[in-house]
Amino acid sequence: MIIAIDGPSGAGKSTVAKAVAKKLGFSCLDTGAMYRAIAWQALADGVALDDDAALGEVARTCVIAFGHEAGDPVPKRVFVGDAEVTDAIRTAEIDRAVSPVSAAPSVREALVDQQRRIGRAGDYVVEGRDIGTVVFPEAPVKVFLTASDEERAHRRVRQNVDRGIGSIDYDEVLADLRRRDELDSSRATSPLRAADDAVHLDSTGRYIEEVIDEICAMADAARA
Repeated sequence: MIIAIDGPSGAGKSTVAKAVAKKLGFSCLDTGAMYRAIAWQALADGVALDDDAALGEVARTCVIAFGHEAGDPVPKRVFVGDAEVTDAIRTAEIDRAVSPVSAAPSVREALVDQQRRIGRAGDYVVEGRDIGTVVFPEAPVKVFLTASDEERAHRRVRQNVDRGIGSIDYDEVLADLRRRDELDSSRATSPLRAADDAVHLDSTGRYIEEVIDEICAMADAARA
């Protein structure tokens, strides 16, 4: 079974997806981390972020892997080749680079193929921006997770403080989230939007456990 969770940056997709996966005994696939890994490699290689052909070559040749702890279906580490990039792909520089990289048609084509191969190997919670619309349109459970701009900015600042990476300036983070929303929603290839049959969940002001339980209930109903 595939549980597809889409939504804008900072809506809580990763937190919710990991918790749902643990509760249901599913694996979890963070597609956003894959695009961030490509952005990291492109910057490291000096590839122009508007060069679709060159970005596509990076995506096709870049070996992305996830590190798991024993008995935990949720990956804790991200690797590009032999290099661990878990923290490196969460910087403000990558925040700015990932939208143009993920908008490149050649990159999306390469990564969507990988994501489908991974997801079809078992039960997965897959989170991203086009999971229910493009990657797994047949998923029996589709969620479009949102939160207010202000809530998302506060969450991202707290996350950056905890990680010790990325901007902790609220106004800067808020402006960057809104900029990315515009880029992700207006791109020609696989724009950010809810699938027609997705359940919309607004996590603003809600306990995260409520959202997790609601999605798990959807999965239980789909399996019944």
